[in-house]
Amino acid sequence: MNPIVEFNNVSFHYGEDGPWILKNCTFSIKGNESVAIIGHNGSGKSTIAKLMNGLLFPQEGEVYINGKLLTEESVWEIRKDVGMVFQNPDNQFVGATVQDDVAFGMENRGIERKEMEIRIEDALEAVKMKEYRLTEPHRLSGGQKQRVAIAGVIAISPKVLILDEATVMLDPKGRTEIMETIGHLQKEKDLSLITITHDLHEVMKVERVIVLNKGEIWATGTPREILKNGSELQKIGLDMPFLIELSQELKDLGVNVLNEPLTTEEMLEELWILHSKM
Repeated sequence: MNPIVEFNNVSFHYGEDGPWILKNCTFSIKGNESVAIIGHNGSGKSTIAKLMNGLLFPQEGEVYINGKLLTEESVWEIRKDVGMVFQNPDNQFVGATVQDDVAFGMENRGIERKEMEIRIEDALEAVKMKEYRLTEPHRLSGGQKQRVAIAGVIAISPKVLILDEATVMLDPKGRTEIMETIGHLQKEKDLSLITITHDLHEVMKVERVIVLNKGEIWATGTPREILKNGSELQKIGLDMPFLIELSQELKDLGVNVLNEPLTTEEMLEELWILHSKM
């Protein structure tokens, strides 16, 4: 299968003499794959998101989206395949009501009104916001606003959905709800899902993790492969999820936790197995 996203030796800096934000980054993402790109603030991960959507262009290297080389000539075609949800939902609203906002991206693409109405209905149903279609955006909670932002993106039927720190302003409950909604949509809509984050709690359910450090790809692997190197991740400024810290503390106490539990259920199962052997 050809990659849906491909970076070949991509380097980028802001301004003529600015420092390199990205340096020789090479990676690819397959269709329908879920990937987290993680790193501390300033590591270059949001710059990668903007390059994927054609908001920026690399000074060196090549970016391909769905087989198309990113250029000033191809950028509008590429944006049809890529949807982005940003961290501040208030900065994303342009419509007077929820349904107006979901319609905005489709109007820009010249989608017929009848088709638009069907997509609005489907998108709001998918994010459980159908009953709010006539609500003014400022009356919504932070989590509800992000749901509407996601609905606006999936209504344009992208092949790639990028979440750029999209849960950072939400409380833990809202964050969990949004990630569950996204996980469901990714499977239902056959999306490639790319989560840009510094919060390692969000990497537990993705298929693959790419770690950035100082603009370079530091590591890549499954969540379990990446998180087992907790002490090394902390050295590059990333905070470990509670379960990973607990697992490490148990090991330090001589408790042999074998499988690097990523969820509460896995941790309980591991502890039960250890207890049954005593």
